[in-house]
Amino acid sequence: MSLPEQQVIQRLKQLVAIPSVSSTDPSWDQGNRAVVELLATWLSEMGFSTELIDVTPDGRKANLIATLGSGPGGLVLAGHTDTVPFDEGRWRSDPLQLSERDQRLYGLGSTDMKGFFPLAMAAAQAFVGQPLQQPLIILATADEESSMNGARALAAAGRPKARAAIIGEPTSLVPVRMHKGIMMEAIRITGQSGHSSNPALGNNALDVMHHVMGDLLKFRLDLAQRYPNPAFEVSVPTLNLGCIHGGDSPNRICGSSELHIDLRMTPEGDNFAVREELNQRLQGLAGQHGVAIELRSLVDQVPPFEQAADSELVRIAEQLSGHSAQAVAFATEAPFMQQLGMETIVMGPGSIDRAHQPDEYLEMEQMRPCIELLQQCIARYCL
Repeated sequence: MSLPEQQVIQRLKQLVAIPSVSSTDPSWDQGNRAVVELLATWLSEMGFSTELIDVTPDGRKANLIATLGSGPGGLVLAGHTDTVPFDEGRWRSDPLQLSERDQRLYGLGSTDMKGFFPLAMAAAQAFVGQPLQQPLIILATADEESSMNGARALAAAGRPKARAAIIGEPTSLVPVRMHKGIMMEAIRITGQSGHSSNPALGNNALDVMHHVMGDLLKFRLDLAQRYPNPAFEVSVPTLNLGCIHGGDSPNRICGSSELHIDLRMTPEGDNFAVREELNQRLQGLAGQHGVAIELRSLVDQVPPFEQAADSELVRIAEQLSGHSAQAVAFATEAPFMQQLGMETIVMGPGSIDRAHQPDEYLEMEQMRPCIELLQQCIARYCL
């Protein structure tokens, strides 16, 4: 094993050992400050100028912008430093201790996506001391797995700026130029409770929810007809009825009910327009049935992402990787990088099939190809 690969493993071991779960559940949610501070230390030692930017007022969550060289243009290598929650009992080994088995590196975040940072630094090492014509920026964000507030804060601040951005999410080093957006919404119906012996004494929210769910299934078919995209394995927008709650007793008319849905739009549709259309349909049903219906966002929406097939970055990534750019169903911080004016793709080591799973791992055979691929991208954009 070469020195860069040994260093990658040692650094990944330290990153995995720092808990940095982000979650909408406060009992799980943690900060990422220690992770970005460690990355900043390593990158400063390499000669990068580093800046930590608070994402939360208490500073527990922060972004890192590390820059080698100066001037306009250049390349951003971006990733998130948080992980999803985990069930330690389902792991064969300690999820916070990197372990090597069968040419795989097991640990929480090993592939999604702490493993990208040591590989990006190994690629960057070859350019330290060289006269870069355009800067190389390594970007580490907070909270991608929950709110994406780290990337949202960067987009709002208008930085960093560069010509292009590569987000190192696990794609098995295949460039991704398109993914669906995400909306997660709660639909709450407020009717009138009463004694079940006489339906006229109330207005049953579960009865109305039956009509709402029927209309949602029609809306799903409508979206599929209007916004298909054959580049995706699931070529249409998806609308999932995820969970439902309502009522408190079989002998009471149900006074309120709530349904949670997940809606994933193709780039052909606009999240805001589709959400407003959904709300109008719901308000129509509310009027018909004499109830109140509230549509409430459970998380801030993530827009669909598409980078043009003929853009410079996509052509370069396809040429260097040997793979045609693909479309994926999972969401990333790519739309927020685009909002900063950068051509953007998603391309990193490891498989998304291993992410968010017990015994998450990074294939060691992808380490050297990843370093070499990133070095070629850096050379194209920075030298």
